[in-house]
Formats: sequence, C-alpha cells, structure tokens
Amino acid sequence: MVSLSTQTTFSFYPNNLFVSDKTRLGIAGLNFPRKIKVKFTCFAADQPRQQKQQQQQQKKKKSQSTNSDAESGVDPVGFLTKLGIADRIFAQFLRERHKALKDLKDEILKRHFDLRDFASGFELLGMHRHMEHRVDFMDWGPGARYGAIIGDFNGWSPTENSAREGLFGHDDYGYWFIILEDKLREGEEPDELYFQQYNYVDDYDKGDSGVTAEEVFQKANDEYWEPGEDRFIKNRYEVPAKLYEQLFGPNSPQTLEDLGDIPDAETRYKQYKEEHKNDPPSNLPPCDIIDDGRGKPYDIYNVVTSPEWTKKFYEKSPPIPYWLETRKGRKAWLEKYIPAVPHGSKYRLYFNTPDGPLERVPAWATYVQPEDEGKQAYAIHWEPSPESAYKWKYSKPDKPKSLRIYECHVGISGSEAKVSSFEEFTKKVLPHVKKAGYNAIQLIGIPEHKDYYTVGYRVTNFFAVSSRYGTPDDFKRLVDEAHGLGLLVFLDIVHSYAAADQMVGLSLFDGSNDCYFHHGKRGHHKHWGTRMFKYGDLDVFHFLISNLNWWLTEYQVDGYQFHSLASMMYTHNGFSPFNSGFDDYCNQYVDRDALMYLMLANEILHDLHPDIITIAEDATYYPGLCEPVSQGGLGFDYYVNLSATEMWVSLLDSVPDSEWSMSKVLAFKFHC
Repeated sequence: MVSLSTQTTFSFYPNNLFVSDKTRLGIAGLNFPRKIKVKFTCFAADQPRQQKQQQQQQKKKKSQSTNSDAESGVDPVGFLTKLGIADRIFAQFLRERHKALKDLKDEILKRHFDLRDFASGFELLGMHRHMEHRVDFMDWGPGARYGAIIGDFNGWSPTENSAREGLFGHDDYGYWFIILEDKLREGEEPDELYFQQYNYVDDYDKGDSGVTAEEVFQKANDEYWEPGEDRFIKNRYEVPAKLYEQLFGPNSPQTLEDLGDIPDAETRYKQYKEEHKNDPPSNLPPCDIIDDGRGKPYDIYNVVTSPEWTKKFYEKSPPIPYWLETRKGRKAWLEKYIPAVPHGSKYRLYFNTPDGPLERVPAWATYVQPEDEGKQAYAIHWEPSPESAYKWKYSKPDKPKSLRIYECHVGISGSEAKVSSFEEFTKKVLPHVKKAGYNAIQLIGIPEHKDYYTVGYRVTNFFAVSSRYGTPDDFKRLVDEAHGLGLLVFLDIVHSYAAADQMVGLSLFDGSNDCYFHHGKRGHHKHWGTRMFKYGDLDVFHFLISNLNWWLTEYQVDGYQFHSLASMMYTHNGFSPFNSGFDDYCNQYVDRDALMYLMLANEILHDLHPDIITIAEDATYYPGLCEPVSQGGLGFDYYVNLSATEMWVSLLDSVPDSEWSMSKVLAFKFHC
C-alpha cells in the first residue's frame, strides 16, 4: 500500500463561516486534503482481469442508474413515446443528453452544497455588508493577477483595498475576495470581541443594550451549562476566538506556506487525549474513538459511547440565543464606526492582467451607471438605511388559468419625447393595463444596457436594474404595485448572448478572451456582433442561474420569457435551413451545453419557486420545449407562437387594411 494525498483545493465559495438569519455572508471555508490509500499493481498479467472488473462495475452502475430513473418516473424519451414519435437518432441524443445532465449535477455538487446553493451566488458574490463591521466583496476573474476595489471612498486607489496575497485573497477557481473594514470614529475603542457582530437591519433602532459580552457569557454559564461541564465553560469561546483571529486577523497568514501543516484527524485526536489524560471524568464525554484497522480508503473510525450520554447530547439545543444576544444594533455600529463603503458610493473593480491594468464594472454589481457625461462607467453601492428602504406591501397574485400578457417597455411607455421612468410607468401605465383586462405584464429592457437603441437586448450588467429608469427601489415599487392590481410581472430575459462592450459589460472582463464567452469565432454572434456565453463552464453556468434566481428573490418577479433561444441552442445561431427533420435538432451544430443549461435552469427555478412561469421564444420550435425535463423536454411552461407575429408583419407590410379578412385572421389564430 502507498499513501498519497489529493491535491489541495482552496475555494472561497460556497462555504462560509457565518450564517445570518436571512442571508449567508462572509468568508468561505478552506478545503484541506484527506489521506487516501491507493493500491498499485505492477504485473501485466493482472491487467486484463482489472479491465474486466472495471467493465463489470461500469455495467452494474449503469444498470443501477437505469433502475433508479425508472423508479422515479424519469424517462429521457418520454415525450417521444407519448406523442408516438419514432426517431432512433434523436432518441439516442436525448438519452445521451440525460446522462450528461446527471453528470453535470454530480459535478456541481462537488463544489456546492446543493442546487439551491448553486443558484444563489448573489448571496456571496458582489458587495455585501458583513455582520462584523465590514464590507465583503467577491468577483470572478481567473485571468487576472491582482485584484482591488477602487472608488470615491478610497480616492480611486488601486492599493488601498486589495485582495490579500496568495490563496487567502484569490482561490483556485479564480474568485477574488476583498475585505473593506469600517473605520473607527475618533475617540472610539475597538470592540471587546474581535468577531463582534452587528445587526444592521432587523434591530437597527435598538442600538447597544449596554450588556457586555462577559455578562452574556456569565448568563450562559448560569442558565445553560450544567455542573461538571466546567471544561466547556472555560474554553468554548477562547479556542474559536483565537483560531479565528489566527486565520483572519491582521497578523494572519498570507500564503499556504505561512499557514503551515495541519495534522490529520488521527494525530489531532491523539494529541487531544494526551493533553486531557489527567482531566476528571466529569469533564470528558463518555466516548472513545477506535480505528477499525481494515485499511479503508479514508480514515474511518468507530465511535463508542453510552446511550445515556448520546440521548442527553441530542436533546440539548445549542446556546445560539446567548450568542445572538452579543450582537449589537445599527445605532451602536454608526456611533462607533464610519462605513467603509457608504450608501451611494461609486466604485469599480481593478485588475492587473498579463496585458496590463484594467478597470471593470463588477459582474455582480446591482446598480450601475453605464455612462455619465462621457465618463467611464461605474457601479453604485446600494445600501439604503432600513427606515428608507422600500418595504413590500402586497402579496403575489395567484397564477391565472389563462394568461393575457401586455408586453411593454418602460422607456417608451410615455407620451412625451423623453425616456419614461419606473415612477411614471407605475402611475400611468399599470392602471391602463389593468383596465384593459390583462392579468400580466412582460417588461423588456429592465437589466442594465449601455446602448439604449438596442431596446435592452444587449445587456451589459445582468444583476442591475437599468439606472436610466430609476433606482432599484423604484423598480420594487413598480412590481409591488402591479401585484396589488393583480398583475403578474414577467421579465424578457436575455441569456442567449451579451453585449460586446468591454468597459461596462463582460467582454474581456479579466483581460482574457474566454472568461465568460467562447474563444474565437464561436464567441461571437454571426450576425449581431454580440458575445456568446460558454454554457459548459461551471462558473458561467453559476453566474447565469444565479442571475435568474436573483430577479425572482430580490424583485419578486413572477417569471421570464427567454429571448431568442435559437441564438444559444445552435452554433449557427438559428440562421440555417431546417429541412432534415429531427436531425436538425441533434446534429453537430446543436449546443448541448446550452440545452442542459435551459433544462437545469427550469428544473431548479420550478423547485425553488413553484409558481414561476417560464416562456420560451424559439423560432425553430425545438422538440419538447414545454415537456417536463423528466420526460426529455426542456421544461418550459409556454412557448411564443411566432407564426402569429409573422402573420401580422405580413399583413402590415403587403396588404392594405381595407382588404384584411378578419375571418381568415381568426381562423389562423385558432389554428395556431
């Protein structure tokens, strides 16, 4: 037997040390290697036998997977069977795609806790206020060598707020992590606890209760801990506090070499037993750990304990209320600290790349000014005080049995020769839509886009509401008032391509040509000059699925129309004749990664938001658009009938309105 160690991988995402009541914020955990045992065979005679064993194991695994799908009602070609379609090549394509989707899920779960975690990157990436009187920033730029935040709060200095050196500021996946500490006001003393936490929102008006941390700890000792548990009383805060300060304090290690070696679990346990061998029995849990000695791949131990102690352990709830009592309020925070990044601050992301320095608008920014009187674009930190932040008034309306959708664009919705605002749309257009008998609106051009003439279809900042119409709170008010009128709100979402702008958008974001997009010709739309996403990259997938979940979570929208699916599903962007039957939907020009993105997006969104409605706009009418993912479909609820649009365009273009035949129009409508 030869013992090897797996490669050490550092990741700031998705794990983190602290979980708040509503949102997970904070630095991520560090994944250290386990020891594994690998058996090497050096005899050529044994190789055929090993190959045969591997083939048998693969066959068994495939059989188990097939049985599992059958038991759960999953059939990769189910909709073909239902419709009586027999096409061997397309059916095989669906089966292979189904297997690839399962492999993709497995790959995702290697880096993320679950699919909900995978779709919630906005909880950690971007700029967030941390409970420990600081602001945390994280973004993805695998091609950069150095990262910093520059803004009006630090004089636009590229060295004032930079990522720490080594793996504690830049992980193996290319994520940059930057901490911006709040500044102590003059005459104020640092907090007694290094990891003192503040509640900035829920209890913002309570301020400092005047109860010290020591008094809270003493209260826990008197009320929670039982006699004989004095070892926990003496050490339960001291050990984690010291460890936290050693890892993340001002004198913490900057590189992996500075961190040093961490002993394996067995060594640490033996050290612990040696240190506490003279402790009284009441201070030690009545259990022990025994190595089973069977040479399993991982360090596996048997834990031997008494049933009475186990029952007592599980019945005792953790002392979380005491820990929460040490938190201070917003008033106490403002009295002691000056915010590192005040509300309304302007900022950009600074990268040093092999081709030189770059300044970029962060990809996860939630409020952006794309152009300001010819000046360079910047992000705006949106963190209004709790008393001034918008508060939701209405609940979402029930999903109607039939949809009557009013498609609209905020900017051109007014009668004056100017760009209309969210406020004007809310006051003037929403009542008109309701009075006209519609039960849903579909908004075009809401995500930020630099060029207004594109009507919002060349998105530059996917998480930001377009600033030309108003603020994020203005858009929340629009959605809320629409819900109050019984109207659902859908967004026309553009994930099929992105703007090619480099100064505001994602193109060449970290200096490399293949960060978010395909390299070379594949990375550019053949006719529109836009950039094409690399859907097979897990981090790009993570960005896009988190973007979908963001608008549903932050702005309470009710669903999406996915714009121009043909652009993403085919490498020819849909500009090719379709005259070969089902072969056109499974040949070498089909982007299987894009199809799996749509399938998994629908699956995750419908699981997280059961009442969501997704609509597909696909000029090629891909088979199975509105069939369940479990039956081989893409999982949409509706698709846009573009034939009706083509009919109206044809009538308006070539037939005088005096010659329109309404009976033919109605016949065409009902036929579709």
